Amino acid sequence: MRYLITFSYLGTNYHGWQIQPNGNTVQEELNKALSVLCREEISTTGAGRTDTGVHARMMTAHFDVNNPIADGAQFVYRINKLLPKDISVSGIKEVDGEFSARFSATERTYRYYITKDKNPFTLDVVAYINFDLDIELMNKAASSLFEYEDFTSFSKVNTDTKTNICKITHAEWKMEGNILVFTISANRFLRNMVRAIVGTLIDVGRKKISVADFRKIIESKDRCKASTSAPACGLFLEDIKY
Repeated sequence: MRYLITFSYLGTNYHGWQIQPNGNTVQEELNKALSVLCREEISTTGAGRTDTGVHARMMTAHFDVNNPIADGAQFVYRINKLLPKDISVSGIKEVDGEFSARFSATERTYRYYITKDKNPFTLDVVAYINFDLDIELMNKAASSLFEYEDFTSFSKVNTDTKTNICKITHAEWKMEGNILVFTISANRFLRNMVRAIVGTLIDVGRKKISVADFRKIIESKDRCKASTSAPACGLFLEDIKY
């Protein structure tokens, strides 16, 4: 039987979502807890990857198990007792055997959080940037993302991805109190894509590059032309739609 599990995590103490030979990951912790609770070896398939230090307000994964889960609420309660305090399961439901947490997803949304106010209590979840940004220019550049589909310029090099084609449906900067928030949605994202886009848009906001330069960077299909990736701490996977 196949189940879809929904959960969230603070990524500060993890080397990303996906299991790695060196370094603790969210997937490793989830697999261990599920295996104990289900009394069999469980291997999850996530909706995507998050890098070291990146957080998820909503993440999903599917897994197969031999024995049916009779009480979903009790299962959630018990697995949360097994998981570390920075990972929390919010729901579980049975899905069709052909369902894939990764490939059945139709849209993913990320949000990036920036503040100019140095705050020791938000260091792990909001990026501290101590300079002025032109939000209007950043939004103008962000709107140009809708005109393109090949985002090689914002992808990590030497990945196992077969295509760098993505369809971005939303990209916007907004002030929420004293926090500047960038929201971006797409059918899929490349590795490091959001942080590379944010880093390059920050350079637009600082007037280090122009909106026209931003377009040229996309068109170059060259990661070396884009800016340095924004810090991982400010990035959250916010939503996944099926």
